[in-house]
Amino acid sequence: VQLQASGGGLVQAGGSLRLSCAASGSTFSSYAMGWFRQADGKEREFVSVIRGSAGTTYYADSVKGRFTISRDNAKNTVYLQMNNLKPEDTAVYYCATGRNPITSMVRVQSLYPYWGQGTLVTVSS
Repeated sequence: VQLQASGGGLVQAGGSLRLSCAASGSTFSSYAMGWFRQADGKEREFVSVIRGSAGTTYYADSVKGRFTISRDNAKNTVYLQMNNLKPEDTAVYYCATGRNPITSMVRVQSLYPYWGQGTLVTVSS
């Protein structure tokens, strides 16, 4: 499985961006797809996950109500629509995939064995 993330860039606070992550492989539709981010000097953190098959979504509290994760199984692509961006959203965003984890474990990065290269999002104040 290979992942290619894109869509990052520079945006003013309050603006929007949509990240995309294209995946190779035939297991895409049944796998969970997630977004994680890492800001300078900080550990990588969970942002959002969408399950394979059922499409159940999960969000970090810091992005709930502003970000929306979705997937297009026909295109093997997952999206992260980010609205009302804040300077604290500035980070490198990574997509990841793996078998559906149980609900209590969706934030655990080690359960996602496949990762994309990251795309930088910079939000200016």
